[in-house]
Amino acid sequence: MIDLTVSIDAPGWSALGPDFADEEALAAALGPLVEAAVAAGAGPGVALEAGRPAELSIVFADDATVQRLNREYRGKDAPTNVLSFALTEAEEPDFPGAPLVLGDVVLALETVLAEAGRDRKAPADHARHLVVHGILHLLGHDHMTEAEAEAMERIEIAVLARFGIADPYSDPPN
Repeated sequence: MIDLTVSIDAPGWSALGPDFADEEALAAALGPLVEAAVAAGAGPGVALEAGRPAELSIVFADDATVQRLNREYRGKDAPTNVLSFALTEAEEPDFPGAPLVLGDVVLALETVLAEAGRDRKAPADHARHLVVHGILHLLGHDHMTEAEAEAMERIEIAVLARFGIADPYSDPPN
């Protein structure tokens, strides 16, 4: 079970559709996708106990917010489409049954819209892809090497396909 918190911190996300107009509706709409991404499994260095509850948050922000976070935490003074802040390396909880706090995923509206337009993808599907991508980072997956990238992409493609979302790595339609 995933305890999902969704925050819409920038105006404009509602342009992606009715699910993106309200935090409660968006959390409900993303819940199954988030569960599927977490169920896909942890990467190196992250242990997920079967049946242990987990928590994560997704913030739908703007480019300025993501640029500030990227500068402060990664030393890169530019916006990016998604940032992940993993908390899975923290100490184990002091009491049995405490949820595993996975961390935070933050998306940048203007970058998401620009990439979706450039790649001729539905903006809502692109945002959903980035949610899955960000969650996989929380779970320890990465794409620093070609092998890591291919493994991560395979998981993303499989998770998204369960929800009728096309392969985000295929060439855009003509």
